[in-house]
Amino acid sequence: MEPQEQRGKDVDAALPDARRQELAGLAGRLGHKFKDLGLLDQALRHSSYAHENPESGPSNERLEFLGDAVLALTVSSLLLEQFPGSAEGELSRARAILVNSRQLAARARSLELGKHLQLGRGEEQQAGREKPSLLADALEAALAAAFLDGGLRAAAKLTKCWFEPLLDSLATLPWQDFKTRLQELTQARFKMSPTYHLLEESGPGHAKHFLLEVRLESRPLARGEGRTKKQAEQAAARLALEALERESGGGG
Repeated sequence: MEPQEQRGKDVDAALPDARRQELAGLAGRLGHKFKDLGLLDQALRHSSYAHENPESGPSNERLEFLGDAVLALTVSSLLLEQFPGSAEGELSRARAILVNSRQLAARARSLELGKHLQLGRGEEQQAGREKPSLLADALEAALAAAFLDGGLRAAAKLTKCWFEPLLDSLATLPWQDFKTRLQELTQARFKMSPTYHLLEESGPGHAKHFLLEVRLESRPLARGEGRTKKQAEQAAARLALEALERESGGGG
């Protein structure tokens, strides 16, 4: 990493108290307590502002470049954990759904990132604080700032916080809807529909864990686990499909 990111501590020390308090409040919403608020300040500095105020320090362009890579890595890891039975192509499609300018801008808006941006006069007059591209870039830069400040663990924590609420919607995509596929298979082969039974519910309210069993009448087919009942049902259906396919020698 070039020395300009190392200037963060000097910038941090020079931050006005009002800006420091503003950034500390934003850091709380982001979910990371920065040791070096100068990094977060840089993440919010658009090139138009840096050009007009060269003494302020570098723009967020280099951080945005790094954040793009950190986001791809941490979202990929999150998807591998969430959908262990999915193929590479399916995971790539899921990542594309989560990581795009529209979704990133929406995350940035929910965190009120726009009001903290440092913009040049032209961008300010053109409503730059609402531009999806600027918001998306700033979110990636903020992720890179957290990565430089706290390492990969800190960046992965932010990614999980920002994107985990969207994962349930992926479970209903056609390629991930194992419940529908199991229903179609059991109807065709056995003229019966599977049923799902809750075996165990544990954990605190913010981190629930569910264990369910899918059955065909009284016959257990498989068990699945997840953070929601929907996830556990999908996991159980996936394992049941695999078991029935093995049973039939790989046939449908």
